[in-house]
Amino acid sequence: MVDVFLICVIVIGFFLLSVIGLYLVIKYQHPDDKNDAYIPKLVVLFGFVLAGGTVFLLPLDVANNSNFAGCEGFNTAVCGGLNMELFWNIIYWLIPAWVFILIPFCIFYYEADDGMLMAGTSIGAKPKSKIREALCYEMFVVVIFGLIFALTYLFLNTTDIPVRDWTGPGFQAGPLYSITEVDNATFSTDQLNNMGAKDVVILNANTVNPEMSSISISINPATFYAGLMAWLGWFLFACFGGIGMAALPLDLILQFVNRPHHMDAVEFAEAQRLLRDRVNELVTVGELLKMEREENAQKNETKGWREQRKAAAEEKKAWLQFKQAVYLMEEDAEEFANCTENYRNYNPLIPIFALLAGICALIISLCWVLQIILYMLPNPPVTPFLNDYFRWFETWFNLFGVLSVAIFSFYLLICAVKGCFKFGLRFLFFQVHPMKLNKTYMSSFLFNIGLVLLCALPVVQFSASAFQDYARYTTVSQTFNVQLYYLKFFGWFWRSKVFEYALLVILLLTCIYLGCKPKDTAGGKDSIGLRDRLRARSS
Repeated sequence: MVDVFLICVIVIGFFLLSVIGLYLVIKYQHPDDKNDAYIPKLVVLFGFVLAGGTVFLLPLDVANNSNFAGCEGFNTAVCGGLNMELFWNIIYWLIPAWVFILIPFCIFYYEADDGMLMAGTSIGAKPKSKIREALCYEMFVVVIFGLIFALTYLFLNTTDIPVRDWTGPGFQAGPLYSITEVDNATFSTDQLNNMGAKDVVILNANTVNPEMSSISISINPATFYAGLMAWLGWFLFACFGGIGMAALPLDLILQFVNRPHHMDAVEFAEAQRLLRDRVNELVTVGELLKMEREENAQKNETKGWREQRKAAAEEKKAWLQFKQAVYLMEEDAEEFANCTENYRNYNPLIPIFALLAGICALIISLCWVLQIILYMLPNPPVTPFLNDYFRWFETWFNLFGVLSVAIFSFYLLICAVKGCFKFGLRFLFFQVHPMKLNKTYMSSFLFNIGLVLLCALPVVQFSASAFQDYARYTTVSQTFNVQLYYLKFFGWFWRSKVFEYALLVILLLTCIYLGCKPKDTAGGKDSIGLRDRLRARSS
């Protein structure tokens, strides 16, 4: 029988995720998108619900206990009765659909040039349909990843699960016991007799093969694609998750340390002059970039393919550096405003809450580091650590243990987004997509939701492995810690702990790096340097 409480949890959880997602879209969207981009907004909203639901499905699976032996009928008191395999299979199919179909299509559609602005600038120019252009790009994505998914499943869908052979007497050789029947009562283990001497004889007659053997089975497509998506997402999560676990607590604490302070007249004049100089430099840089783009467009007609690619790479790098400098200048301008005209309206509780959140984030990050070192990497583990903590919670209130799993798991997703932004801001390998109130375009929403969805299954797998003792009766533990753990090719990465070591190393390197350079700074020097390089290339 299905537990009514778990049904209520599902309904309330879906409602809360929808409300939070809707709030984020409304509060963070750019004014230019207020009455536009409805389809991308729906994809972002339900993508957020899907990502949150994927992570929160793990604690729900823990509460359901569907793989507990008693759930077959003789002891269902701790069983929720939900078909978690169905829930997980739905998640396994929806995530690839969102990542490779809906989100790319919305990005192509949102950023497609509909041709209307350029239609009258050249003879015979015809406006292009945004939908048609987005569909063309999307078909290319679907074909490429469809082939990858089909070929990998065709050749790598076998899992070799290790087993140990036990040989013993037949069932008919065992002793017989009578059960005391109670009228109109369900079966209880109390009705069974205790083991006797005859049972000991049967047990001693068993023989064990000292060598392990294996069973090769083909897993279903949903489970395989969950493993493939987890494997792909692990490369992002190991990098960005490790960076975020170090950067998130530090940035929250620095938000308190660098909270706005009132400026006197001298400090105000100096800060205003520095900001004005940076703005002027960035305006100059923007004009130089525009001129360089126009010159490159004219010169590309006479350049070779390699020269065109080199020029495009240099132009892209300059634009990324320009956007980084603009973002950091806007951050400094906002801090300047909070110290001057907005000082009286600034909420003093914001830095205090940031400090408390930073301390909590630091504790959770330290707990994760200890869990990796003490439980996940050694064989056998040194101590169950967090598993014991969750089980201790169960002794006086079950819900707290489940909520702890949800908090620790969802924290990893937040760290992945934070790490991606921090990495892009510091190293300029790709465009940063910060989430800012009333200043976030839908392209940034879609990018961040895609990143979160790619990291969702690695987070679930990582948490299921980290809390293997506590989550031993879950369906997802059987999937990731058994079937996918021994999957051909992909299983080697998980059995060798490649991603766990990578995450830990990246986290430690990030701590050292941020200890030396804790603040994101591009400042005026970078703007001046970019300006001088552009002028040198133009001359």
